[in-house]
Amino acid sequence: MTDSLKIGNIYCVGRNFRLHALELGNEVPSEPLIFMKPSHAAALLDDSELQLPDDKGEIHYELEIVIRVGDRYAPGLQPDRYIEAMTLGLDLTLRDIQSGLKAKGLPWLPAKGFKQSAPLGRWIEYPGEAALAEQEFTLLRNGQEVQRGCTKDMLLSIGQLVQYIEEQYGLGPGDIIFTGTPAGVGALCDKDKFEAYWGGQKLGGCVIKLGG
Repeated sequence: MTDSLKIGNIYCVGRNFRLHALELGNEVPSEPLIFMKPSHAAALLDDSELQLPDDKGEIHYELEIVIRVGDRYAPGLQPDRYIEAMTLGLDLTLRDIQSGLKAKGLPWLPAKGFKQSAPLGRWIEYPGEAALAEQEFTLLRNGQEVQRGCTKDMLLSIGQLVQYIEEQYGLGPGDIIFTGTPAGVGALCDKDKFEAYWGGQKLGGCVIKLGG
């Protein structure tokens, strides 16, 4: 539960910003790279303390635009008609574990689906894909900007992502999509303070607490 709303499926899009793929030494995918997190991974970016494990290696932050589906998809319906809200979220990643899983060709769930790995800011009305491309989103870490992105720099647009996910896996009310992160990801440190901004509007923040 976040913002008193029930979260359905949590879809995530990997490597949807070219520079982010390259900064991690990954190939830019030729088709959407989709993975999922359990609904229990959801947490709140409400400026409170965010408890995370300290015994599984580095945890990396990845700021992303997150959209929420309000109506069941119908063929031919434009995404703007059934996306009801958006926010900013952090796709948190156990990077050391992920690297080991990738080397073995194994699924990413242990690295991406741990508790509190999908913290979400407050939801605002979805402005439409055209308006979305005119605004930048940023992440501040201890007052310093570490990430800045815009949907116009995505390899695949929100409309393309929504269509692909619906066709392959299905979409329904309450499902959310993390749409990809720009360059600038890095490892969390205990007591880090993060703030997520949509333009000049703060949508969420947290203070990191590693370990017990």
